[in-house]
This record gives sequence, C-alpha cells and structure tokens, in this order.
Amino acid sequence: MVFAGKRPNNLGISNGKLASCPNSPNCVSSQSPDASHQIAPLTFTSTPEEAITNLKQIIESLPRTKIITESQDYYLYAEFKSALLGFVDDVEFYLDRNANIIHVRSASRLGQSDLGVNRQRIETIRAKLK
Repeated sequence: MVFAGKRPNNLGISNGKLASCPNSPNCVSSQSPDASHQIAPLTFTSTPEEAITNLKQIIESLPRTKIITESQDYYLYAEFKSALLGFVDDVEFYLDRNANIIHVRSASRLGQSDLGVNRQRIETIRAKLK
C-alpha cells in the first residue's frame, strides 16, 4: 500500500518565497512567520555553487529520495518517501545569494501529524552540510 498522494501544485518560488505551510503540523519552513512551522534556514561558507552541489550530494545520499526539479536560480525540489507506507514528503530548497542562506520547506502530502519527521530531516541535512 502506498500513500504517495498527488504532487502539490503550489511548489516553487514566487516573489523570492517558497509556498506557505498549511495549518497542519506536518510542515516546516524557514520562511514561516509562525513558531510551530518555523525552522532556521541552512547556512554555508562556500560559494553558492559549491553549497548547491554539496546539498545535492547530501540529498542523493539519503534513502528513498529523488530530486525532481533543479533550476538555474538555485532551487531544488526533492521527494522523500517513508520506508513503511510510502508516504511522500515534498522538500524544497532555495538559495538566497544576497543573504548567503538556503531557505527550506519540508511538508508531508497527506495526513496531519508527521511525528516531527520533516523537522528532523532538515536538521539531519543541516548537520551533514556543516
């Protein structure tokens, strides 16, 4: 049984922003104004090009992960699938050259609670990026 759900149609960058999180607790975003969805953006000390390359390598090293979109304006979109039931999380990264940070949004497609999986995933990526 697979609980993939349909790919959201609000992904991508709009006016320098990733999509807002829904009201459900199964989403984190570095651009979210509310504390329950807020997570710190990723930081880097290399060039933006190296940072994106490193980020891609980290994403590709994680299990059940597929990069779906990679664009020239420093945007990455990947799908992460859970081991047990095949739930899919949509994870986006947007490198802000002016601020030297990588904005991030990680959201479950289905259900309400994610038991902290989205936040934990971003913290794992953050630790590997250091």
